[in-house]
Amino acid sequence: MSDSYYGRPILKAPAWRHDIPAYLFTGGLAAGSALLAAGADLTGRPRTRRAARLAALGALGASTYFLINDLGRPERFHHMLRVAKPTSPMSVGTWLLTAFGGAAGLAATAEIRPRRWNGPAGRLTDAAGRAAGLGAAALAPGLATYTAVLIADTAVPSWHEARADLPFAFAGSALASGAAVGLIGAPPSEGGPARALAVTGVALEVAATHRIETGLGLLSEPYRTGKAARLLHAARALNLAGAAGALLGRRSRVVSALSGAALLAGSLATRFGIYEAGVASTKDPKYVVEPQRGSA
Repeated sequence: MSDSYYGRPILKAPAWRHDIPAYLFTGGLAAGSALLAAGADLTGRPRTRRAARLAALGALGASTYFLINDLGRPERFHHMLRVAKPTSPMSVGTWLLTAFGGAAGLAATAEIRPRRWNGPAGRLTDAAGRAAGLGAAALAPGLATYTAVLIADTAVPSWHEARADLPFAFAGSALASGAAVGLIGAPPSEGGPARALAVTGVALEVAATHRIETGLGLLSEPYRTGKAARLLHAARALNLAGAAGALLGRRSRVVSALSGAALLAGSLATRFGIYEAGVASTKDPKYVVEPQRGSA
């Protein structure tokens, strides 16, 4: 480790706990599930739609919990809704979570309506559910990627330097985890969109993380060493296995479910790997000093 003034680190490591990478994962899962649900709704795949709408709401609830738990006091989340600051990723994210939550909640409610509502009330509920589901899908890209902007908009060297690629990595991760919901929760006969989403998401995530691991010069090093490297290597293996299983196991419910589980685990490992790399880059002063010397 390089020395700094008086042997002290130049940057303080993020004060966030592991609630934050869990929050990054569940937010992406909610976004990916909403996109899958909208696609399933528009193409007549009711079981996929139901699984994805319910997963979107459940993941959003978990994401909100992790965020509030990390904030320490629940009222802090409420206080962030007092103002809207387009220049603040946290403010934008808070409003995105709130708007997405309302849409995802209404869409999920349409899935659990009483079966006896088959007349005008049922049709009205279904129409409201479709409109809400499409609204959630419209907000999903922002929900999936704003967290990448949030962590890149810090002094953490390996996050800030990866600011151009992190949104693509997070978007791919969100798509892959959303696809996992369809692979696990719906029959293979409805699995076409989930399989396509899995392949697209994995390709995007693997390409973006590869650029992050190799294209940032010295600041790629924290992604290739230590705990972060182990997590990202595991994520890549799980994601590729999940995508392959989604394609090859299209007629098997068991293979599809296992592929979905691999994609979920891979997405989780990606978020934790990126988190650990950022933390590691704050602990060695060379990641602050040497890039500055190089640009001087």
